[in-house]
Amino acid sequence: MEEYACVLDVLPEGRSDGKRRFRREAVVYGLGVKEFKIFEMAPIPGAPINIGDRVFIGKEAGERTQIERVRARVNYTDLTHTAQTELGFLLEELIGDQEEKFIQFYNFAGPISRRYHSLELLPGLGKKTMEAIVKNRPYSSFSDMETKVPNFRQPGKYIASRIEHEIREQDQKYRLFVR
Repeated sequence: MEEYACVLDVLPEGRSDGKRRFRREAVVYGLGVKEFKIFEMAPIPGAPINIGDRVFIGKEAGERTQIERVRARVNYTDLTHTAQTELGFLLEELIGDQEEKFIQFYNFAGPISRRYHSLELLPGLGKKTMEAIVKNRPYSSFSDMETKVPNFRQPGKYIASRIEHEIREQDQKYRLFVR
């Protein structure tokens, strides 16, 4: 269960294409920090909320200072253009904040089948780079990976690309980070 979400977009007047045109309610779109789920949330009236803010959405209603409730879990296609654009930037930031978790992925990623490795699911990662990553394990940080694996820069961006791909494409055979 998600405790925190990062704000992707804030619509103080609600969506213009909403079903209830006569009563518009403020909408906040957010991305869960741990499981990368996308939420439509109702803000507390008058609470200051900006794109990129980390807001509490856990069960303890008394601790919520910006979000009143989570309305629903939504798909990528339900997001506004602004939210879709912000998604990649927020993912890179979240991955940087949780570097230890994603270093563990690089350290322990294994084969999915006899001919397919889970590292091959990362967009832009070739076979030779994948073999170099596996050969030079273990890693303590992203900078350690960059020094041990030649021509492999910004390992967090590869993971961010994969997470964004998993969020966009609902029907996938393999999922590494998003449920």
